[in-house]
Amino acid sequence: MFGIHDLPLFIISCILLNLTPGQDTLYIIGRSVAQGRTAGIVSVIGIMTGVLVHTLLAALGLSVILATSAMAFAIVKYAGALYLIWIGVRFLVQPDGSGEVAHTADQTRKRWKIFSQGVLTNVLNPKVALFFLSFLPQFVSAQTQMVVVPFIVLGLLFFTTGSIWGLVLVYGASWLSTRFRRRSSLGRVFKRLPGLLFVGLGIRLAFSQAR
Repeated sequence: MFGIHDLPLFIISCILLNLTPGQDTLYIIGRSVAQGRTAGIVSVIGIMTGVLVHTLLAALGLSVILATSAMAFAIVKYAGALYLIWIGVRFLVQPDGSGEVAHTADQTRKRWKIFSQGVLTNVLNPKVALFFLSFLPQFVSAQTQMVVVPFIVLGLLFFTTGSIWGLVLVYGASWLSTRFRRRSSLGRVFKRLPGLLFVGLGIRLAFSQAR
């Protein structure tokens, strides 16, 4: 169907991959802890939109550029790293402005900002692009005449499983954050923790290798 083979295996692989902690997992938890459930949900949508972008790039073969060009890989990697560090620094210097998004007067603007940052942190991670370039083709039939269609279908399935797991993380992290914030000392720590987390993710991405 749709030029796809071993679909059950793909779905199982998606679930296992989503359960494996990574940059996206930590990003979602950080947002949920710092800004609450609404921000966490918006960040999940942003990150999974980034997944669809990577899917399209893999379908069109554009991700091959990152796989074959060390310079292109480095440019995207350092751009993503700097972006994560920038987000983290903003959390550290403005910890009091990171409250629950649903309680602010400019909800739409802040939610759009969180969404766009989620998209960019995912798209600017070249390792994710290389992963989709190598992972998705394993489930696309070599005889299919519709190369883009199976990629899109597989990407949407990954989007679905990833979104479900992301929402589980959001509700769990925001619930724990609310409980801990009731204690003033732990509340101050939780205001700083996401900033340190994002800076750490940026540094880790900066020193990561293609393989």
